[in-house]
Amino acid sequence: MQAMKRKLERLKFHGLFMKMFVVLLLSIVSVSLLTSWSTIRISERLFMDTFSITNAKVISQIKSGFESFNDAVSTSIINIQQSGTVRQFLTEGTADSAALFKSYYSMSKQVKPSSSNLDAYDVDLLVLGNNGRTYSTSRSIWSVTDDQLKASPLAKSVQSAPDRLQYEFHYDPDKGEQKPFIVAAKALMDRTTRKVYGSLYVAIPESQLRSFYSSYTSRGNSVVILSKSGVIISSNDSALIGQEAPDLLRHAVDIQQRGLSFKEAEFMGKKDLILAQDLSFYDMYIVNLIDKQWALGQLIDTRSILLICVAIVAGALIVVFFITRKMTKSLTRLVKQISTISKYEFHHYVKVSGSYETRQLAQAFNFMLDELHEYVEQLVQTQQKQRQAELAALQRQINPHFLYNTLASIKIMVKQGSREKAAETINALISLLQNAIGNVSETVTVGQELDNLKHYVFINQVRYGDRIRVQYFVSEECCEASLPKLIIQPFIENAFFHAFNTKPEGHVYVTITREGETLTCEVADNGDGMDMSGPRPKSSKSRRQLFTGIGVSNVHDRLILLYGEPYGISIHSVQGEGTRVRIRIPFQKS
Repeated sequence: MQAMKRKLERLKFHGLFMKMFVVLLLSIVSVSLLTSWSTIRISERLFMDTFSITNAKVISQIKSGFESFNDAVSTSIINIQQSGTVRQFLTEGTADSAALFKSYYSMSKQVKPSSSNLDAYDVDLLVLGNNGRTYSTSRSIWSVTDDQLKASPLAKSVQSAPDRLQYEFHYDPDKGEQKPFIVAAKALMDRTTRKVYGSLYVAIPESQLRSFYSSYTSRGNSVVILSKSGVIISSNDSALIGQEAPDLLRHAVDIQQRGLSFKEAEFMGKKDLILAQDLSFYDMYIVNLIDKQWALGQLIDTRSILLICVAIVAGALIVVFFITRKMTKSLTRLVKQISTISKYEFHHYVKVSGSYETRQLAQAFNFMLDELHEYVEQLVQTQQKQRQAELAALQRQINPHFLYNTLASIKIMVKQGSREKAAETINALISLLQNAIGNVSETVTVGQELDNLKHYVFINQVRYGDRIRVQYFVSEECCEASLPKLIIQPFIENAFFHAFNTKPEGHVYVTITREGETLTCEVADNGDGMDMSGPRPKSSKSRRQLFTGIGVSNVHDRLILLYGEPYGISIHSVQGEGTRVRIRIPFQKS
């Protein structure tokens, strides 16, 4: 236990060193962390901006592939629509087997060159005529029967909007569609009469769409083809195909409407950078999803940065430790010397050594001890003189005329046979004089001040009658509070000799309460009052003699001197209604 105390004692003298070292430690660590964080954030922002520009170009290339495919489909439809052979096949009536075989043969010869633009793609081509005939190059992608095709919603939609090339997504394992695919459909229409005589369907497997962008994807960099109804039509992540993604659709729409280059958002539990472009002719969106954590991990090696920061901080702290220790060593030694000086032992001087600043402090401390010796000697002498002056001042406060008149009143009472009242008056006068002369203390308790006030009031009522009655209201917790002696009595004197010159009688109320940490004393009367707005009237000097003659301004100055500006005296008076004096001092127990 003793060893622990000694260690703590030694540590106390190194407080400055410890504080400086801790402050520098926190500063170095904070600067390192903030610098590293700022660098990483700037790098992230630069990377995201650069990455978004690069990927925007990639999306544009992917979009070009889709546009080329759409152009190939459109060209094939136009070629087939312009073919008379196809039109005849889809509009002629019933025929015998030989004629029908010949028509199908001619149809196959015509469709193949007309759809040569689609030879580079893996597609199925189906033609449906209003005469009920159908022709298909293959049905390996869309295994739909003639009756199912005629009754399908897509066939009806094509008939209702013959001018528009439509794309529809198909993926329903329950209907035998084991692999997702897209069907492009367009009505075949006579350009002169605008009469629809058939429709053309191009079935495209999802794998064909994926081939347009698969070379641009990688780990953490995905592409999604999203319909405007929120369904994922194609993706390099096969598990997403066919799923509804309303949140992703909302982000894609927001990017297009606000013209954003990219958007940071969360998709399927990951923070992604999202880029999107509109495929208006497909009624779809190309959406590029970049895993932010993965992408930034390729750019920033957080572990290496942290290790470098730790190494820099450790090296800086070693240098700071030795420099700080050297700077504070002499000061610590000086503090230890000063702390060993006992109380009031002003003859113990410290050794002047160490750095320039420490030597200056030591010299200043020794010089201060010399000055302190002289000051203490002067202070002792001054306090002795002050005490003597205070005692003399207190004794001079007693107005001799007050004593003469009080003793004369007692003499009259004795002659008149009022011996008990005379004795009571003498006792009150004795107590009053003991407080003024015998007690040289600067402060008294509230209880003692009240006793003196009651004695003073009693003597005046004996001399002048009880036309002025005094009532006391004192909070119980204030009785032991201390206050400067004779700060309330001057206002009682003013109330007795100046407040009731016009009114024949009245009341004086003395209230003492506590308000938080403030002791509040109020002396209020219902006497003549005075006009506070104009100049104060000079009251004629009363023939009645006061006990102390202490002025109101003297009491106020005394309180300001003792306690400061927030405290003192405030007076409120209304002519004809009375005066209220409020005294505020700190609440202190005696």
